[in-house]
Parts: sequence; C-alpha cells; structure tokens
Amino acid sequence: MTVVVGTSTARLDGMSKVRGEAVYGVDVSLPGMLHAGILGSPIPAGTIVALDTSKAEAMAGVWAVITASDAPRHRSGLVVADQRIFAHGYVAFEGEPVAAVAAETPELVRKALDAIRFEVDLIPPVVDLDVAVADGARPVHPDWEDFVTSQEIARSTNVCGALLADPDGVDEAFAAADFVIEDEFRAQRQYQAYLEPRGVVALYEADRYTIHLSHQFPFNVRDRLAQALGVTASAIRVVGHHLGGGFGAKLDITIEPYAALLAKRTGRAVRLVLDRTTDLITAPCREDAIIRLRSGVTTDGRIVAREMNVLLDAGAAATDAPYLCSIPFLLAGAPYRVGPTRVVSRAVYTNTAPTGAFRGVSGTHTVFALEQHTDNIADRLGVDRREFRLQSLMSNGDRLLNGQTLDDLSILREAFDTMEAAAPWASLGREHHRGVGIASCVWLTNPMPGSATVKLNEDGTVGVVTGATENGSGALAMGVAQVAAEELGISVDRVIVSLPDTDTSAYDAGSQGSRTTHVVGRAVREAAAEIRRQIFDVASDLLEVGVEDLEIVDGGVGVKGVASSRIPLAEVATTATFSRGPIAATGRSITPQPQYDPTCASGLLFPTMPTPTYHVHVAEVEVDPVTGNVDVLRYLVVQEVGKAINPAGVYGQIQGGVAQGLGYALYEGLAVGEDGRYRQRTLETYRLPLALDVPRVEAHLLEHADALGPYGAKGVAEPPVVPVAAVIASAVSHAVGAPITRIPITPEDVLD
Repeated sequence: MTVVVGTSTARLDGMSKVRGEAVYGVDVSLPGMLHAGILGSPIPAGTIVALDTSKAEAMAGVWAVITASDAPRHRSGLVVADQRIFAHGYVAFEGEPVAAVAAETPELVRKALDAIRFEVDLIPPVVDLDVAVADGARPVHPDWEDFVTSQEIARSTNVCGALLADPDGVDEAFAAADFVIEDEFRAQRQYQAYLEPRGVVALYEADRYTIHLSHQFPFNVRDRLAQALGVTASAIRVVGHHLGGGFGAKLDITIEPYAALLAKRTGRAVRLVLDRTTDLITAPCREDAIIRLRSGVTTDGRIVAREMNVLLDAGAAATDAPYLCSIPFLLAGAPYRVGPTRVVSRAVYTNTAPTGAFRGVSGTHTVFALEQHTDNIADRLGVDRREFRLQSLMSNGDRLLNGQTLDDLSILREAFDTMEAAAPWASLGREHHRGVGIASCVWLTNPMPGSATVKLNEDGTVGVVTGATENGSGALAMGVAQVAAEELGISVDRVIVSLPDTDTSAYDAGSQGSRTTHVVGRAVREAAAEIRRQIFDVASDLLEVGVEDLEIVDGGVGVKGVASSRIPLAEVATTATFSRGPIAATGRSITPQPQYDPTCASGLLFPTMPTPTYHVHVAEVEVDPVTGNVDVLRYLVVQEVGKAINPAGVYGQIQGGVAQGLGYALYEGLAVGEDGRYRQRTLETYRLPLALDVPRVEAHLLEHADALGPYGAKGVAEPPVVPVAAVIASAVSHAVGAPITRIPITPEDVLD
C-alpha cells in the first residue's frame, strides 16, 4: 500500500485558493442576475405602524419589492417554530427583515431600500437575562404559546428550552460539606468574523429552487428552506461552493429565503450578499451567558455536591439553543469528580439577534466558569491548582452526569504528564506580574450521519462524491482525501473530492463538531473496500492470478512483491467500464449513541458525548500594571486526537482554535446595550486578535486509536478553542491575585 495517512501532505484546494482561482459563494454570477437587499428593523422591539413600499416599487430598474404579505406567514425553526421570514405586527430584534428588494444594480437596491417608509412604535426591549426570566417579564413573543415544537421541551414566557437535572441527595450533600464556594460568571457574545460574509444566489425554474452558496450544511439549507417556504425538500437543490469561513454561523438558514422568493417573483437569478455591518449585527453569533456555580467541599479536597444554574441568551429565536442547554450538564461533572449535582440550564428569549452555533458550542463559557470555579476551590483549600486537579481527576470507568461511562479517562492523566514534561509547572509564572494557568476538559466528536460515493475514473484517478463540506479545516482537502488515497494505493493528488450538491450526493450532516474526517472518512473506507474488491476482480482476469495474490501500490495493481506485474489502475478502470460497468461504490456512516441514563434529566436533547477526546492547556501571561494589557508569553496544548491523519493539518487547527479562543478571552465581545443594539458594529470596533497577539502554540498530540474512526481518527478541529478562555482567565487571575469572573478580560478588568 502507498503510505499517505499520517503524513503532512498538501491540501487539495491549496493552490487554487492561493492563486485566487477558487470560486466562493460570493463569486457566483449567473446570466441575467439581479441584485438584492434586505430592509431590517432599525430598533429591537416595537409595534409596526406603517410599511409603504410604493416609491421603491415605482423606481426604474427595480424588479420586485416583497414584504410579509408576499411570503409564507407560518413560522419555522430547528426545534421551536418561532422564526418568521418577514416581521409583521411587531419586530423582535434590530435587523429583523421587514422588506426585500431585487433590482438591476447594487446601487439601485440601496436607493430602493432607502425609499421604503417604515414606521414602528418603540417598546422597551428585553435584553437582560435575569429580567427576561423574572416573574411578570414582558414576553419577547406575545404569541409564544402557539409556537409548534419538534420535540417535547420545557418552555415558559421567555424560556424557549430548558434542562433540569435534580438527583436525590444534593441538599444533604451540601449540608455535609465543610464549606461552600459560590461564583457567578458572565460571558459576552462572539462574532464568527469569517472573511466571506453570508451570501446566496438563487434561481427558480421548472418549479424548483436552485440555491448557490458557501455553507457548512447544504442539506440543512435544503430542509430548513423547504420548511420556511412551505414546499417539499425535493423542490430545492443546494449547490455548495468554496467556503470563506463559517465557524458555525453558516449551519442554519438566514438570508436564503429572501433570495429564493425574489427569484421566484422576478423569474431571474437573484444575488444577495450582506455588507459587513448587516452581517455582524444579524449573525447567529455565540450566545452570551450567565453561569452560577455552588460547590460543597470537604477539608480534604472532595467536591461532595454541586449546583449549576445557566442562562443562555437565544436572542429572538430558539435556533439550536434548546439543544445547547445540554452541554453545561454534560460538562458539569467532568473531568473532575463531583458528588450529586443539580443543573438548571435555560435558553432565554431576548430582543436581540438570534444566536447560534459557534465552534465549541456552549463549551467555551462553561469550561471557563468550571475551571475558574475549580481554581477558587483550590485557593480556598490552600492547594496548588494543578495538584488539586490531579487529585480530583476522574479515572477509567467513571461516569458523566448523564450516566455515560468513560473507559479511557487515563488519557487525561497522560496528558497532564505530557504537559509537565514539556513545561514543568513549577517553572512557569514565577516572575513579577506574570501568571500561569491550567485547564482540562473532555469534548465530543459530532456523531451525525454521512456518506460518500467513491469511483475509480478511467484515467486512474479516484473521485469522491459527498455532501460533506470543506469548511477550510482540511477535513476533506486533507483528511478524507488521504483516507481514500491510502485505501486505494495512490498519491493524494490523484484524488478528486467534489463540492457538495444535494441533488447528486446522499445526505451529510455538514461541517460541524469535528465530524467530517471521523464520519465521512469511515464512509470512504467502506466504499473503498468495495472498490478494491472490484479492482481485484478485474485485475485477476487480466493477470490470470487469484485475487488473494494481488496488491495495489503506487497507482497500479499487480502480484504481491512482483513490481513488473503491475498494470495501471487506469487500464483496470477502462477495462471494467466497457466490459462489466464502471467501478464505483457507496459507503455510509453514523456514530452509535453511547449508553446513558435517559432518566438523568428532563430536556436532555443532546444526551451524550460520543467519541470523547481529552485536552490539557497551559498558558503563561504577563500583565502590564499600568495599562492592564495582557501579553500571552507561552501557550501549550496536549490534545488527544485518536490518529493524526495529517499532522500539519492537525497542528494548524490547534493553532487556529487557540487564536480564536484568545480573541474570545481577551479582545472580542459583542456587547448589547440597554437599547438592545450592539455596541460594536464594524470589524474596526470589533477587536479581533492580531498576529502579534497570538504566540506560536506548542502542541503535543496523543494518539489513542478510536475503534470506529478511520485509522483511529477522532474529531480534531473544534476542541482546541474550548479551554482557551479558561486557561487565560486562570493565568491572569494568578498574575493579579484576584478571580476573573467575566470574558472577555479587558484591561479595565485587570486594573480593577
């Protein structure tokens, strides 16, 4: 076999992207294409008084102006059907669409939007999470009780989903504790800040919509758009293009319905691309959160009881927030041993833009809170923070709060030991104004289904047709391509991976949760096994030997150990095509759900942590006592990956995840004012980390093969972001000698 897996091969799409040849969603141009724009509400909450589009409609070159009267009025949503295409009656967040325009030029679109008269009476917005859930709070949606749900979930006036775990013995365990530690932590929103803004080109012909876009989950676009428009999924074709970043913001529909409706109305292709400010203020960003923790502790260092109360800001629509309520519960009892634990986690409506998925969903602020709380317990006990973690660490066979058994928790101890060898704890953070932080966590690999069709082309190349998306991580351009190459004995540059098209590939659950290489790679291996069987079947006739005597090496098939006997795969493929039919096969994959206790909590929509991975991060920082600025001097990661299919790709994802986490911890934050509007509205005011802010990450990989993963690979790209805020907060707290209770950690916070 040609050895490809485990080597740092170049990514398949690298040259086309470097040369500027790759076509992204915003680059798509179709003949006769019109341009479109959306008029959003200028205020976050109010009653619509007037909407007059007549002046815009009368403008030459304007093809269509649509409002709620021109669109389906039913609501749709992932879990709770609470989203409208257009606002009618009232508006629930700044930027909520009230009209859309299609015209011949972008300039004309802007003029037409300016010509629309929209009047709305302001209502004081609900923006504070505690106020939103208080008795007597004004409902963000007056008709919330009429919303249809796809699953049974707990809801109330401004709560769109909730998890409750209340096992026996919590109060008794608190009563038996020697002391109780209480903390409150707050985290702001984080914008995904992808380079390519959200955009779509829609076409309507022959009673079908064709949607061109850059998206992480094309099949979700198909299904959710069908739900919103009230048509069947087969009436929609989604064609994916190169993706200029997503990080979770491009997992659900946002602007697609407007382009689709305008395309149908005008009979022309319609292009809708958001400007940066509109993209920022309406993006489904990472939610803000309040996390309150109580732990009962004994003087010998045992955490005998815990209570966690979490408020997650869903904004004006539930989106995936009812699912995310499960994440704090899954993390509250790991990776350190705790006694009986009560968890209340609620997703809350506010008059703000709906939040959504972001790399490390709900894990970043949850791990930040839990690890800072752990530091506080260690400080109260007078125990070294690292030593306290080691003595509290779970071990093989221990269970999460959901009852799921983790049989490989010893990897965490190995990770701590590996970190200690790389950077001895006692040597860090010892100089004046310096601090050292440490954090660990368990994270999952998204289990949702995937598939791939593999074909041996007549020129000897291998085609992989899949609905999976290359989001920039290299999961397809490196990982899946290398699996195919390894299985079929060719170099990786002989593999061609298709861009997604919902008409030509079977279902795939999209680029989320580090699932692509793990799940689609398994599907490719399954398909490749059948491809090999077909190759050997044809080659055995050509070479007149038994199939058991054959091997595939360097793009040729021949008798084992006899290089002169090899015939090119191109010859085998051509022979097969014109004698018995093309060589092709399809594989499919889904990760089985781990066993858990379904009675452990109500509202547990995301019940387990499949294919868990284990992580330890350490950071050393220096704090400027005059300015309050934090300089990250050193950052180390020990990450368990199962198997590094492409080591360079894995290191790249770790570096990128840490950079994104440093932004979340120290710089970025979408602050919502009392008026319900974001304070940061451009990339100039939204402070992303710069190159000088991010150190080179020292990454150490642990490989413990997963039985189901391709060559043992587990999820890699998502977990590096999860512990970053926690470890930076730990280091800054150590440097200043005071706890850190909110992120981002601003210079003002440090000086205070």
